[in-house]
Amino acid sequence: MAALYEGYTLCGLVPDQNLSSSGIQGIEEERDRDHVVVTDSTRSVTLYKVSDQKPLGSWTVKQGQKLTCPAVFNSQTNEYVAVTDNKVIRIWKEDDILLDKAFKATVSSDVWKVHCTHGGEPVVLFQRGAVRLLDSLLAAPQQPIEEVLAQEETIRWSTIIVAETQQFIIITTEQKGEHFLYLQRLNPNSVQRYRLEREEPGLSPLSFSAIYKDKHICLLYLYPNGHMYQSVLSVRGLGTEEGVQALPLPRSLLLGLPVGDGQLEAASAMALDEAHVAVVGVPHPSAGGGKDFLCIWNTNFQTLQAGKEMAGKIYGQLWSYSNKVFIPHGKTLSIIPFECPKSSLASALGKLKHTKTEESKTPNSVPSWNNILHGEKAQPSKTAETRRTRTTRKSQSATNLTTDQVLELIKTAPVEEIQKEVEGFLTRSEFQDLQPSVGQLALTLVSRSLADPAFYSSSTLAQLVHTRCLCHSVCPDLVLLALEKKDYFLCQLCLQFFPDIPEAVTCACLKAFISMPDVDAEKVSLEPNSVTFMENLITRDRAEAGLQNGFSPTSSVVNDRQTRAEDGKKASAPSQLICPVGLHKAVLINEILQTPYSDTFLLPHLKDLSSQNVMLFLQYLQFLYLKYSQDAFPQMEGFRSPSLSQIMDWVCLLLDAHFTVLVMTPEAKGLLLNLHSFVKSQVRLVSELGKIEGSLQQLHKMKAKESIGQYSIEIIELF
Repeated sequence: MAALYEGYTLCGLVPDQNLSSSGIQGIEEERDRDHVVVTDSTRSVTLYKVSDQKPLGSWTVKQGQKLTCPAVFNSQTNEYVAVTDNKVIRIWKEDDILLDKAFKATVSSDVWKVHCTHGGEPVVLFQRGAVRLLDSLLAAPQQPIEEVLAQEETIRWSTIIVAETQQFIIITTEQKGEHFLYLQRLNPNSVQRYRLEREEPGLSPLSFSAIYKDKHICLLYLYPNGHMYQSVLSVRGLGTEEGVQALPLPRSLLLGLPVGDGQLEAASAMALDEAHVAVVGVPHPSAGGGKDFLCIWNTNFQTLQAGKEMAGKIYGQLWSYSNKVFIPHGKTLSIIPFECPKSSLASALGKLKHTKTEESKTPNSVPSWNNILHGEKAQPSKTAETRRTRTTRKSQSATNLTTDQVLELIKTAPVEEIQKEVEGFLTRSEFQDLQPSVGQLALTLVSRSLADPAFYSSSTLAQLVHTRCLCHSVCPDLVLLALEKKDYFLCQLCLQFFPDIPEAVTCACLKAFISMPDVDAEKVSLEPNSVTFMENLITRDRAEAGLQNGFSPTSSVVNDRQTRAEDGKKASAPSQLICPVGLHKAVLINEILQTPYSDTFLLPHLKDLSSQNVMLFLQYLQFLYLKYSQDAFPQMEGFRSPSLSQIMDWVCLLLDAHFTVLVMTPEAKGLLLNLHSFVKSQVRLVSELGKIEGSLQQLHKMKAKESIGQYSIEIIELF
């Protein structure tokens, strides 16, 4: 299921006075995935390092001059190319300081845009539709430029796509209310003109996006009425002569997006991959009016998979590079990381992970769509299902409320009535209709809970989360509300099922969990699977500490200090390890360890933890590390539990965030020494394995004997 993660600011904006434009002409990815070139709508080009959000260089044209197309990076020559005043092509390198002293050439016709693919030569597109490769144009800048477009025909959008090792320029134009598309191939040159089908009278496309898939170019375009269409273009069969007559371009309706009151104005859609589209400026189906969202839709299954509210005005601009969306809004240019896993019906419904769990529990059973759609509950027989359905229909025939009726009920009814009606609504609804409805129900419940402190329906919210049709982006206040109400069971469910929880919220949960008294934690009802795991881990007693993975952390401490008698008293056997936190608190902390995060965004929030909390957290991580190293961990499979790598990653994060404080804290000295011993033992293990690496490789190279009986003894000599 697609997810949008916590965004960050790349730079500020200087929008027009009437806020009609963001002030940005374009954004282009530079030589690697961590650099972008941002061109404003007046005079400046700036190179940014994305990971640091820092400008590495900036170039400005003189007063009175104007940048008229976005700058691009030519990876063949490591140079930047831009156009000023429509006709002056400027080329410069990163170490150039003044653009006025860089190379420039004046051409004979106005330029629309310069396009460039990674590793390809820049292509210059003129306003009248002609195309030239940059080198051939610079060889004779004043060469005559032909007119491809008809009279009164103007370019609205263009892009470049590499298909089957060839470059294609795609141009959309408008002429007297008609819209056309030009597909032009370079080397050999050929062009074909298409006519787009008319939409409602007076409606023009708001945005275009193109992607190459299955040996075809797929064009996506969005109209103000919320209709998103797809047209498929073949890259083969283009003639060598220019196509004068416009061919009709077939289209198919890809999505019908909600538009709210009136029609869309500043909206944009962009294809992220073969099955996902990012949309901005379109109302969120589960949110009220007056809010702007960035959303990801799955086009294969018509489902909204992620959404994030964007503060400030939306300008209808969107760029995407390297799994990051660049979006100007208000006075900020933000970067929103995203993830779009491979599309399947199970993942679109949020059930892919659950299916794997079901398979692991019943390895001999064949997974069915019932398992995918309805989770781990045992499926009744058809006869029993029929009886249940008939009974349910009879009992609910008088109260079959619609989504709007349930929403109105939530605003005023008592908790018990809401719980009953929501449960009935979830039972009656088709699964494909649940996602927008569940989001609306959750938002309404949370809004009432925030407005009325006396109202809170924990079980209803838990039911909605269990549908797996919710995520943090759809209902961003849910987790914080659960923390405020000390509803730690709901917090646990959200941490398990939401793939897009921001790092700030993750740290808020961690702080609440680790600060909670053990007595209060034991009163909380938690998910049984995770509790069973910790019970087994804490209560397992073993008669002797066997070596696991070739080493024992406690014995390494003995060897390092070379005082077996003294350290034997300090080093605890596996059966004597004591968990520094209570059972239920440990279960909640385990959910934090398994939550997705980004190091860059998590570290600043981790620094807000107190030294006491950090010490307790590190002691618990040390306990887990020892248990995982000494106990037969493979026997714990099938339970929800953190992995050893997740434990070590969190140890490293805590040390990075609080190393100075820990070094200056006397109570932390012993803990840091133990952690050092654990790392040292791992290094020793890897070193010992490295010594026998050559011998193990020789075993792989040895040829097995062709005929081996039922029993044989073979002596292998390792040198």
